[in-house]
Amino acid sequence: MRISGGILMRINRVEQLFATDFNQKIQATNAQSNSRSEVVKSLKKQKGERLNCTVSTDILEESADFMVAKVTLKFENFSKTDLVTLERVGDDWKVSKSINSYK
Repeated sequence: MRISGGILMRINRVEQLFATDFNQKIQATNAQSNSRSEVVKSLKKQKGERLNCTVSTDILEESADFMVAKVTLKFENFSKTDLVTLERVGDDWKVSKSINSYK
């Protein structure tokens, strides 16, 4: 799937998107790790923000209760790639892990 133009960050009940044990790792010069609460807080601060980028999404692996997706955001001068693990929790899908890298 490809989406051109800006992405509007819609942050309503963002906590529902993430598993309780969610963690995020950012691969950069200084590797970082963020907890679920840190990511939720950051996303809430971005409410209404538009990102001027092109987004592509590829499902790398999928089963009945598990999915790994690669999400790439291409900005004018750099790209952000996010490997996302999702797990089925009851009838819902929750993001359980995210690994980001920048180029």
